[in-house]
Amino acid sequence: MQKYLKEVSLHNQAFVKNDKQTVEQMLKEKATAVKSFTLYVVGEGIEKKVDDFAAEVAAQVAAAKAA
Repeated sequence: MQKYLKEVSLHNQAFVKNDKQTVEQMLKEKATAVKSFTLYVVGEGIEKKVDDFAAEVAAQVAAAKAA
């Protein structure tokens, strides 16, 4: 559980430019704060297109017959 919270909590994540420092430590050093952030997950929201090969072939055959 601690590992998961460390990954999704911005303050506990390693700072990108200095991996020996957390984001929280960098913010304190710079005397600033984060108002909001968005967590993006790789592949999230990407829906795989489902192809029906038989229907596609049938549509092409029907189109060829109509022409």
